[in-house]
Amino acid sequence: MEDGATGERATLNTAFFVNRRATFEVIDQPAPPRRELADEMMRRKAIAGVNGGFFDSEDAPLGLRVNAGRVISPLRKAKLLTGVLVASPAQCDIVRATHFVMNAKVDAAVQCGPLLVEHGKPIAGLNDTRKARRTFAAVDGNGHSALGVSSPVSLAQLGKILAVPDVAGNMNIVRALNLDGGSSTAFWFASENDEVSIPAQKPVRDFVAIVPRGNL
Repeated sequence: MEDGATGERATLNTAFFVNRRATFEVIDQPAPPRRELADEMMRRKAIAGVNGGFFDSEDAPLGLRVNAGRVISPLRKAKLLTGVLVASPAQCDIVRATHFVMNAKVDAAVQCGPLLVEHGKPIAGLNDTRKARRTFAAVDGNGHSALGVSSPVSLAQLGKILAVPDVAGNMNIVRALNLDGGSSTAFWFASENDEVSIPAQKPVRDFVAIVPRGNL
């Protein structure tokens, strides 16, 4: 992507999928030693994956985490943790944390933030000064979802980028959520003929994977 006004450029790596064929899975590694993203994704026969959400100084998850229907960490009220990426048997979605309701149909969830895009528009008021590598999740509301990473950009820039039509394959993003970025940023994707691996600069506790629905 290139900003025609400033000449600034950003590179995105994005894996998008059809919800009826694949879904999100949250993978938790509570105790060291922890596998690298690529190793864990290959071990689980995932299609793609990124790092997950935020953690505190004691290595405990900040915000909701649900793995295989089990709540690892509860929902939190926090200014930054504004969204929840959630997967159920019927769909994958991103919802505002204030609207999220935990029920037996939730297979996987990670609370993070801030929200980057809502109703197809970039969120107003996002930080536009601090640039870093970013990890994100996105949905189009029409049965498609995506995970991706960007080269160093601000949160405001990423929100504007993700609101551009067809920026993530054949989907127009209506909601997007920032995941843990910076040195935690990691992305892995593999097809029959290609593999893309961007390792994190430090070990992370959890991952968000794209897996075929038959694997759950």
